[in-house]
Amino acid sequence: MSFGRRVCATVIAAAACSLCCLGMVGRASAGEADEPRVMLLSGRDASLYAGFAYAGIMFAPGGFENDGVLLKALFSGGLYSYNASNRGGEQVVGLEEYGSVLPGWRIKRGNAEFKFFFGPEYQRHRFWPDDPTNHLRGNSLGLRMAAELWHEPTPDTMIVADVSLSSVAVNNSARAGYGWRVFEETLGGLYVGPETQYFRSDGYRQWRLGAHITSMKTEDVEWSAATGWAMDSQGRASPYLRLNVLKRL
Repeated sequence: MSFGRRVCATVIAAAACSLCCLGMVGRASAGEADEPRVMLLSGRDASLYAGFAYAGIMFAPGGFENDGVLLKALFSGGLYSYNASNRGGEQVVGLEEYGSVLPGWRIKRGNAEFKFFFGPEYQRHRFWPDDPTNHLRGNSLGLRMAAELWHEPTPDTMIVADVSLSSVAVNNSARAGYGWRVFEETLGGLYVGPETQYFRSDGYRQWRLGAHITSMKTEDVEWSAATGWAMDSQGRASPYLRLNVLKRL
């Protein structure tokens, strides 16, 4: 099957799944009109060698407080650089464009919440100067599996973790963080603590160690941020900064 046909088939499947979930949203909203079922997502991630931005939307037909079907659509783009060994260590700048539609499921047990996603993704990478040996070069259609955990073992602590695996160039990432609840009276409570992250793609690794602030709330908007130090398999190191925003509708 040609690349164009695969893209078309993926779009049709994603659209069918989206319509199904939207129909479920409509049926559920008749019973509980006030419970949010849509979440808008946005974020930025930057270091000395890369900068990315993303936006997305998540549907929860049964609401975000109940077990059930989820549908997440994400779109992102950004610039990154690396030293190409096949070009004598010359610096190459890459442009990434990314999109995915991931059906999923939410499970809540006590103070623990699990989310699982699996679906198609699209990536497009361009390089200056061109690097024909890079396996990410050009258009790629693949599958992505992701899982997320949020757990509050005590009223004043939290554990957060996520993992994402892609069939495109063996691209994957993982993150884990721990937090203590602070500023309960002045800011309504937020979590502060350490985090670690790991990124991997074909021929490249990156490790991060830093600190995060999670669950900063302003009316119906929730913010989180993180900063720390990043090191990669090319011997480079730099600070990083991440900012995420979500809004429930």
